[in-house]
Amino acid sequence: MLRFFISRAAGRQGPLCTLRHQRWMHERNKKAMGFVAKGWSALQEVDRVIDYADLNDPRLIPLLRTAKDNFELALEVDNMNTHARYWLSRMHFKYHVPGACKLIGVSLLVEAANMGDADAQYELGCRLRVDNKYVKSDQQAFYYIEEAVEQLHPGALYLLGAVYLTGDCVKRDVASAMWCFHRASEKGHAGAAIAYGSLLLKGYEVPEVVKRFNVRSPSTGGAKKKKDVKWQNEDAIEMAKEQFRIAAEAGCDLGLHWLNRLSDSEKQDLQSLNQ
Repeated sequence: MLRFFISRAAGRQGPLCTLRHQRWMHERNKKAMGFVAKGWSALQEVDRVIDYADLNDPRLIPLLRTAKDNFELALEVDNMNTHARYWLSRMHFKYHVPGACKLIGVSLLVEAANMGDADAQYELGCRLRVDNKYVKSDQQAFYYIEEAVEQLHPGALYLLGAVYLTGDCVKRDVASAMWCFHRASEKGHAGAAIAYGSLLLKGYEVPEVVKRFNVRSPSTGGAKKKKDVKWQNEDAIEMAKEQFRIAAEAGCDLGLHWLNRLSDSEKQDLQSLNQ
């Protein structure tokens, strides 16, 4: 009988304990993200002036220390915070912060990538392909790149698109490349927008998977038919121009160059018709 009452009491306390634990986890994560935001803000200020200052400029040290301290505090509060782990790894790699160590940077980057941080997965994949001169690490590199692609990381999508387009280590697949460029372009990636627009100008058709992805569900009825007709009648040049606009808005001079070039070409065609 005593065991019965004890089990009932434990059952009543279970949901309450779970709720308290969830609240504690939420508060801990909120506090950690506050530290991450402060660290990231300090790094933004460093990036704003670093191109105009010496890498060892003592005026940058207080900002770098502020960033590093806040990322470390975030990990003390929440050791599972992948954002703090990733940004701290970047500090050990990129910035001349006091106490920087590339081995620590590598460890933090690998941990963040294995914990599912898309930025860390993308950067680790890139480093495995570029930095490793002695070990055949393409398989590992593509593993992390593909993990980031599953989270629709724009840089990873662009890189995988380039791999499919060139046939580097995989069978060349232009349709898959265009899908990757399309999804990265949707997220504002200038390089992907340029690549996608260029392929459209060369006469490559929009892949069916992209068309299906942009068509509404069958429940919309007439809207679906209207969307299908739009895809069938879409002018490749207009679609390419839209991609170049995305690149131009992202600050890419090449996007603006292509827009001007297409505009000049259209003017010449119009003049030829009028003559």
